[in-house]
Amino acid sequence: MADGQWAAAVRLLWGPPVTPARGPRRGLTLEQIASAGVGIADGEGLGGVSMQRVAGELGVTKMALYRYVPGKAEVVALMVEAAMPDPAGELDAALAVAGEGWRERLGVWARELLTGFRAHPWLLDATVGARALGPREVGWLERALAALEGCGLTGAEAMDAVVLVAGHVRGIAEQERATAGAGGPDAELGAVLAEVVGTRGEEYPAFAGALASVAAHGGQEQALEFGLERILDGVGLFVERRATS
Repeated sequence: MADGQWAAAVRLLWGPPVTPARGPRRGLTLEQIASAGVGIADGEGLGGVSMQRVAGELGVTKMALYRYVPGKAEVVALMVEAAMPDPAGELDAALAVAGEGWRERLGVWARELLTGFRAHPWLLDATVGARALGPREVGWLERALAALEGCGLTGAEAMDAVVLVAGHVRGIAEQERATAGAGGPDAELGAVLAEVVGTRGEEYPAFAGALASVAAHGGQEQALEFGLERILDGVGLFVERRATS
C-alpha cells in the first residue's frame, strides 16, 4: 500500500495492524482504543478527544498509545468506524422491508443515517473533509449507490444524488444538535417569535403566516421528510428525463 497522508489510517481500517519493530508485546486492541475514544466523544464531543485522554481511559501512557496509532487523526478514523452502525445490521433489515424501489430504499437509507448521527452527534464533526473511509462507511455508500442501479444514471451522477441526500440529513442533524436541550428549545423559540411577530405581523405578513401554520400543523417537525421527498422528487425527474433522452 502506497504511503501518503491517509495511508496509516487506511492500513488500520482495512488491514491487520503493522507490528512494531521493537518494544514490549502489545496489550491493547484497536477496538479498545476506538471504544475509549467513542466514550469520550459521546460525553464531551470530538473536542474532548486527545491522545492523552484516550491513553488515560485505557490506563496506559500517551507514549504507549503511539505504538498502536500514529496520532489523533487515526484514532478518530477508528472511532468513526466503530460508531457507524454496521450496514449489514439494521440498515439491511430496513432495506429488505423497503422493497426494490430506488426511492423507497434511499428514503430508508436517509432515515437510518439520521439515526446514526443522533446516536453519536460528534460524527457530524468527524465525517467532513478529505479523510480515510473504513469498511462500514463505504458499506453505507454501497447501499445508497446500489439503490440507484438501473436508473440510467452514471456512477458520478448517482454519487452526487447520494451526497445531496446525505447533505440534507446532515443539515437536519446539525440543527437538532444546535437546538438540543431540556424544555424543547425549538418550541420555545417558536413561541417567542410568534409573540414578537404577533405585535408587528403587518410588517412581516408572510413570516407571520408561516409561523401560524407551523404552530397549527407542526411543520418544523416534518423538515426531514419534506426536504427528503423534494430531493427525491428532483432525482426522479432527472431519472425520467434520462430514460426518455
